Amino acid sequence: MPQRVQSILITGASSGLGAALARHYAAPGVTLALTGRDSARLDAVAADCRAKGATVLNGVLDVRDAPAVTAFVESADRQAPIDLVIASAGVSAGTGISGSTGKGDEPPEQARRITDINIDGVLNTVEPVLAAMRRRGRGQIALLSSLAGFRGFPGAPAYCASKAWVKTWGEGLRGHLHGEGIGVSVICPGFVKTPMTDSNGFPMPFLWSPEKAARVMARGLARNKARIAFPWPLYWLVWYLGALPPWLTDRLFRKLPAKPA
Repeated sequence: MPQRVQSILITGASSGLGAALARHYAAPGVTLALTGRDSARLDAVAADCRAKGATVLNGVLDVRDAPAVTAFVESADRQAPIDLVIASAGVSAGTGISGSTGKGDEPPEQARRITDINIDGVLNTVEPVLAAMRRRGRGQIALLSSLAGFRGFPGAPAYCASKAWVKTWGEGLRGHLHGEGIGVSVICPGFVKTPMTDSNGFPMPFLWSPEKAARVMARGLARNKARIAFPWPLYWLVWYLGALPPWLTDRLFRKLPAKPA
């Protein structure tokens, strides 16, 4: 690692960071296997990538559907052995009350949906790809976590927990796969202007465009970086706050705005 990337699987490619990464990597000689839940948006991303010379295989599926994900991954891998998988599919929500600055509860069904997609969806994506990569003795795995995974915020408990799981699992998986020719990178973005953040009714410092984020992520993946976190001022802030004892930070975090439920 790193190696030349010619075949890439990206989940959550119908919008946001997944779509930006698909368009970034699209080029002649590159095969993209793209998944998403919105057929029209996924078709539009696929068309853009084909216009740039890439071969595109796209499948409309929900990453919670393990058999469907496995079938798509195995089919894509047979057509073009996957060099890089980017587990980008995810959802976000919190405890905010729509149209106000108040906080409510996080409905149990919301918390379960977030963990099902952000955790089980990652496992469903990575496991069939990893099996194929281990047979070949090469490959690369990119897991989309978040700076929210460094500390639990009262305004988005389930989301923070799910991203903390992805971060920790990816860090452990990287060490576990060392020596097998398979690299693992955990990506921890801050605020990026996507449909996921468009619903946030609070200021988002250091808000990046998805295109800028895609360039930084691709650069880090090319170097097989263990952690790709950005923007650096926000990264260092959440890292520092996460390292402090809760008795120092709880009062501050209780005052932060909440993501909409």
